[in-house]
Amino acid sequence: MGTPVEPQYRKRIGYQAMLLGGFSILATVMLVAGNMATKDVILERQKEDLLASLEEVVPAEHYDNNLLDNPLQLERATGDPITIYRGTRGKQVSAMAYEMSSQGYAGEIRLIMGLDAQGKVLGVRVLSHAETPGLGDKIEVRKDDWILDFNGLSLGNPPREKWKVKKDGGQFDAFSGATITPRAVLKAIENGLVFYKENSAALLQPPVTNTDTVARSGVNNDE
Repeated sequence: MGTPVEPQYRKRIGYQAMLLGGFSILATVMLVAGNMATKDVILERQKEDLLASLEEVVPAEHYDNNLLDNPLQLERATGDPITIYRGTRGKQVSAMAYEMSSQGYAGEIRLIMGLDAQGKVLGVRVLSHAETPGLGDKIEVRKDDWILDFNGLSLGNPPREKWKVKKDGGQFDAFSGATITPRAVLKAIENGLVFYKENSAALLQPPVTNTDTVARSGVNNDE
């Protein structure tokens, strides 16, 4: 038997282009399908992670609603948007949490802070950072309890000029060999407290809830 001869049409550029295009379309369809199948799951996991972070900085006894309901959108002093998650009790704002950030030794430090209605710190947790392991990473609550020292404090307690590490004339301890990292965290918290002070009227404005109701029946008994 002779060697099978490859059809000539397979050598044509048009055929090869169509074949490549077909594979590209198939790959695109598979990617889209995969994204659609996992999108809802990913969003749900993100909500769960966010809620877990919020619950760490706003203790449950301070609110009786879902913290993810009716988030408030405002602007920072820089003009960048900021999302505030507020806890309510009896339709009045009783607590809130939002994200702040500052530049640390090795990059941006992102944290989330919770405040009560009077602007007192309920809790602070670091969301992400790239600080040096064994030194700067002591800002993580699982590595050190330093971050818990801010609980119960406010912009007036201590005075604003004391919201610094002791090396800079403030009242807060730094880590041995890692002053830049706690300095950055303190700056972020101070900025968060200033944000509360400058926006307290909007922050404490009760959330607007949707009270519209849809009639369950369109029957008119007078007909």
